[in-house]
Amino acid sequence: MEWYPLKLTTPVRNHVFGGQHIQEHLGKKNLQPRPVAETWEVSDVEGSGATVKNGDLAGCTLRELTLEYPDEVVGQGWKGPHFPLLTKFIDGSGMLPVHLHADDETARRKHKQPNGKTEAWYMLWVAPGTTILAGVKEGITKDELRAALLRQDYDAVMSRVEVKMGDTVYMPAGVLHSFGPDTLIYEIEQTSNIQQTAMPWQMENGEPYPKEEWHQNIENLLDEIHMKPQPKPQPGLLIKDGDNQRLFCCAGPYFALERWKLQSSYRHSFQGALILSNIGEGTEVKYKGGTEQLGKAESLLLPAALGEVEIAGGEVLVGYLPDLERDVKAPLRAAGYAEEEIEGFVHEQRVYE
Repeated sequence: MEWYPLKLTTPVRNHVFGGQHIQEHLGKKNLQPRPVAETWEVSDVEGSGATVKNGDLAGCTLRELTLEYPDEVVGQGWKGPHFPLLTKFIDGSGMLPVHLHADDETARRKHKQPNGKTEAWYMLWVAPGTTILAGVKEGITKDELRAALLRQDYDAVMSRVEVKMGDTVYMPAGVLHSFGPDTLIYEIEQTSNIQQTAMPWQMENGEPYPKEEWHQNIENLLDEIHMKPQPKPQPGLLIKDGDNQRLFCCAGPYFALERWKLQSSYRHSFQGALILSNIGEGTEVKYKGGTEQLGKAESLLLPAALGEVEIAGGEVLVGYLPDLERDVKAPLRAAGYAEEEIEGFVHEQRVYE
């Protein structure tokens, strides 16, 4: 098998909170003129999985490749029922639902799914003064939370935090959250579509839930919630290599995310799959067998078997399944960051309460 950078189909979601930010701020092409809420850049979610568009593997699904060639696609020793990472551009022109995602244990026990969903948001564009809702205020009881959710008084019980462009918010599974309006993010997360919502309306079309169903949704949410975590926006840790910059946005057991600003060509070696998502002008990716173009707001999946690529320049977000010591801690340590700062940056745990 001669491996190469994979261009994938990108499922689109037209939820009610969407707008035109993905087209206007990022320049993504070939989207419908109607409001767009999400483009799933790399997805192996059941029923919304990606298919390869380019090269000899065109027509193959990401699921098929992951199951047949796990070492070559994901990385040596990978075992799992699907590709482990899901990435999206999300347009929060309107407010997203107040919701949460199950953790791994809850997903397996309650939903019969292989994993839950921890996620992270990179703030691509936000209006001045934009805020997010992230976590439950200290001291709030579940009874108080239930009453506030039924009143739709989210600020009474949730922490509201201001964000700015370039911030990253690491959101553990089980934590209640929302963002928008006036927000455009890049999201990286575990491959899962499980969620519990607090809203009386459906995000797909804005139609109200029947009262009994809405109340049951809130009870389901309260059964899965983690009350203690208080996610905060972080600026990340920067490494400079001449004119090129590598910003470590976040890192944990499920994924790491970096932003590369490249003034010149940059060569990078890797042992596991990389997801490149372009947030600047067009660029190109050179690999052993040739060159692949990466246009505005496009993404490429680089199979682990490629091993090394050279990016011509530009600005890209880079997501991957990390070996935290090798891929994150060691380069930060070599760049001069103190051990305490590194340990405070890296999310080690899978269980948060």
